[in-house]
Formats: sequence, C-alpha cells, structure tokens
Amino acid sequence: MNFQQRIRAQFQASAEVKLRCVPILAPRIEQGAALIAANLKVGGKVLSCGNGGSAADAQHFSSELLNRFERERRPLPAMALTTDSSTMTSIANDYSYEQVFAKQIQALGREHDTLLAISTSGRSANVVAAVDAAHEVGMSVVALTGKDGGDLSMRLSANDVEILVADQSTARIQEVHLLVIHCLCDLIDQQLFGS
Repeated sequence: MNFQQRIRAQFQASAEVKLRCVPILAPRIEQGAALIAANLKVGGKVLSCGNGGSAADAQHFSSELLNRFERERRPLPAMALTTDSSTMTSIANDYSYEQVFAKQIQALGREHDTLLAISTSGRSANVVAAVDAAHEVGMSVVALTGKDGGDLSMRLSANDVEILVADQSTARIQEVHLLVIHCLCDLIDQQLFGS
C-alpha cells in the first residue's frame, strides 16, 4: 500500500465510524447539549477536563463557548481545568495526579455547573475522580467516552449524559469526540440564542 492509499484508508475509516455512530450518538448529543444549555440559562458554567488529546479537546470546547463558535454572541462561562500548569503540578506533587481535576472542581464547581469529562478509554483515574468530585458539589456531567466506557460509565448518575463512541481505535474515538464537541456547541448556541 502506498502513502496515498494509506491516507485514503484513514479518511475512509474515519467516515465509516462517524456514520456508524450517528444513530446512537445523535440523541445523546441532543441530551448533553440540552443539559449544558439548561445549566447555563440559570447561571451555571462549564468546566472541562481530559488528558493528552482529550485535554486539547477540553480546551477546544471551552474556547468555543467562551469566545464563540460559528456566530457572534455573548461569551459563555466555560473553563478547561487542564490549562493551569502551576495548579496542576502542585496538586500532582502534594497529593497525586489522580486529584489534579477533582481538587479544582471542589474549589470552583457549584450546583448548576456542568462538567464535560473526556476520556477515550473511560479509564483515566483523574477524570473518574473529577466525576466523583462533580457529583459531590452538585454538578451535572456530560461524559465523552470510548471503547466500553470503562470506569467512567459506571460512575455516572441517572441525571448525567454519556456520549459513548463504541470503537476500539483511539484515533477514531478522538475524531468523533471533536465532531461531538462541534455538535454540542452548535446546539447550545441554538438553544440559548435561537436560529
């Protein structure tokens, strides 16, 4: 297989996973966006977290809300918990890496806030701990997971929304997560600001 064939195969695999997921994910994305929008309407904010590529996705999501997505509108309160290196490293050093998001949520999270928790495996201990901390302070959770959802799936309450990409490829899961984030942003804008 030459390089261009490999590229075509990557595009094809990505498209196939996205199209296969649409019927399953569309209602979950709609529920997640409705949950976030409802919390924003009553003065809540969105905190987001993840590791590696999922940390980049958490930051991408918060920037789309705080700045804008595809339309001019007022900024929405959102913050990625992955950006403050001094806070993250002090928590990791003094406690453990598992607590880097949970301790921030304990300090910043409130009722009517939403946590966007992202883990392609569902097994990231610090993201699972973040979900537990969010529940302790009365936050709702929208979880972007992959594979079988892992420990993260089991920690979610009936009031939370899981958007599970049931695939084994981390790259494909991340690609779908990015599309899900764009769908969430679009639906949040529609619900808060109309067409």
